[in-house]
Amino acid sequence: MHKVAFITGASRGIGRSTAIAFAKAGFHVAITAREFDNDKLQRNKITHSNYAVGSLLDTVRVIKTIGVEVLAIKMDLLSPSSVHTAVEQTLSHFGVVDVLVNNAIYQGPDLNVPLLDLTPDTLDKVSKAYIFAPVQISQMLIPKMLEQQSGCIINITSGAGEKDPPIAAIDGGWGYAYGAGKAAVSRLSGIINIEHGKQGIRAFTVNPGVVNTETLRVTLGNRGIKALGQAVVEPEIIADILLWIATHKEADKLQCRTINAQQLAIDIEMCR
Repeated sequence: MHKVAFITGASRGIGRSTAIAFAKAGFHVAITAREFDNDKLQRNKITHSNYAVGSLLDTVRVIKTIGVEVLAIKMDLLSPSSVHTAVEQTLSHFGVVDVLVNNAIYQGPDLNVPLLDLTPDTLDKVSKAYIFAPVQISQMLIPKMLEQQSGCIINITSGAGEKDPPIAAIDGGWGYAYGAGKAAVSRLSGIINIEHGKQGIRAFTVNPGVVNTETLRVTLGNRGIKALGQAVVEPEIIADILLWIATHKEADKLQCRTINAQQLAIDIEMCR
């Protein structure tokens, strides 16, 4: 019987690669994103530069060639009703979700503004996308996981939620809104683990590090990326790590901490 993975933000980048990796491993997958079908150039919400946007249908086309079932749902993190509908549709279609990957984030030109330019509206968006949506999805899926006494939840965080920026937001670093949002994400898995770990729920916090995605390139630029002082990896590497965490009991010892995905990839490779 196929297991089911629910992956948010799967139109491109880490989410898309993760959906494909789980599909190749035999999972049926439910995927969500705001962009359902778009093959045109768009302007980046942060830098306003042109870039090629991915879509859920792009991901669907790849997964269908693999031979597992894929359910694509348009979902807006800023809309609790949209989030609720996406989870309801997934449960109605598959009956259960074995793995949840909370990967989707809100992005906008206001996300990394300097502190003095930050508005209540931006903080409201961050609260909806980085706090309420991951909690809402988890609250809806955990009861089903408890019924079968098994389930895995992976929350994707960022170094921005763990430490201060290397340079100011105006120079390519991150602002308070994004850092605060990811800091909230970093706390969710530990709470799930403490409250439901003995009931079969496995929960992990994963920091992918610097990943070579279109969003990274158009958001930070070369100067911002260099200032991070970290290696840049392809999203497929992170996807493989997320799959390993979800399917290997050896990962259980990595709960209640933030996992450095790139270091874990090196450690696993060294052990082979």
